[in-house]
Amino acid sequence: MDELDELFERFLKSRIFKNREILLPDYVPDELPHRDKQIKRLATVLAPALLGTKPNNVFIYGFTGTGKTAVTKYVLKRLGQKARDRVVFSYVNCRQNNTNYRVLAELSRAVGRRVPFTGLSTSEVMSRFLDGLERLGRVMIVVLDEIDHLVKKSGDDVLYFLTRINQQLSKSRLSIVGITNDLRFMEFLDARVKSSLGEEELVFPPYNSRELEDILRMRAQEAFYEGVLEDGVIPKCAAIAARQNGDCRLALDLLLKAADIAERNGEDKVREEHVDMAQREIEKNLAVDVIKSLPLHVKLVLTAIYALEREKQRNLTTGTIYNKYVDLARTIGVDPVSQRRVSEILNELDMMGVINARVVSLGRYGRTKVITLSVPERSIKEGLEEDLLLLGLTEVIAAAK
Repeated sequence: MDELDELFERFLKSRIFKNREILLPDYVPDELPHRDKQIKRLATVLAPALLGTKPNNVFIYGFTGTGKTAVTKYVLKRLGQKARDRVVFSYVNCRQNNTNYRVLAELSRAVGRRVPFTGLSTSEVMSRFLDGLERLGRVMIVVLDEIDHLVKKSGDDVLYFLTRINQQLSKSRLSIVGITNDLRFMEFLDARVKSSLGEEELVFPPYNSRELEDILRMRAQEAFYEGVLEDGVIPKCAAIAARQNGDCRLALDLLLKAADIAERNGEDKVREEHVDMAQREIEKNLAVDVIKSLPLHVKLVLTAIYALEREKQRNLTTGTIYNKYVDLARTIGVDPVSQRRVSEILNELDMMGVINARVVSLGRYGRTKVITLSVPERSIKEGLEEDLLLLGLTEVIAAAK
């Protein structure tokens, strides 16, 4: 038996996992502890669909990992069991489908109207979706998860269309469930869309440490063999996640990665030290993923800060960063944005936790903002190098002493 066979056999005969899938983020359990109030409220809003009437549109807010998506999928699953063929559902993740065309294509498929991946006008896809929905003669509930990604990239045209579509339907009805982590999301919307979309609002509070422990223990019973987890593992995962806005997704990810690390090391117990290792791995991966997803000019501003720190410059100000940013933009043949926009970008990076923007007093000369990186340089470099336009820049900067 060669090394690969041995590795695969070890995973087939896992001494840790009974059902690893229970800990994955997409898994929706049969029970959702500490979310009874939100489940009941959402079910009450959507229940009119059972009678063939349009439910109010509902908007769901809350930090990452507060159960918004899980509760929505759970309620829709239960509603679907009661509704049978009277209601049609479509779940669209707007982080993955962040253009008007893609969202409409997903909705069209849900009503039996196939559209090509590209090639049609948006108005044609709207027409096909409208025709397909009307032919069904049902109530449709559309879930737009992480809806802020769609609006920030493509505007709110699709939302305007969907909030007005019932005026063009006679046999069918459509209702929207919007989900976002961005508590300021409504500020991005046209007033006409805002009034229609926010007919009902539901806010999900963060989980506390005790609630997270309950959730982890419930999942762990199904995911692991008995006695695999040492006593401090679940409380530690819960405490770490509770400090990060009560993020249940992070708590589950920590537990999963800690168990994966133990299994990779050939151990039959998951210990607190495995949680520490998992936390370091997750923090690195999160920073890289965030940086990969940034728009070009935001990446260029971050590249400027990275370059200045590599040059050992201290007390970086907006002006210093802007000058470096302009040089880098011109190097790759891109027109730079204004200094005011760069100042806004720095605020955004600060809010994401990628940089730290600290206001310091200069005495009689007033105050200024001093910028430093908040994540390791290697994570910055790894995230930026995903963009081929910046690959050459980061290599030159990294080589500089």
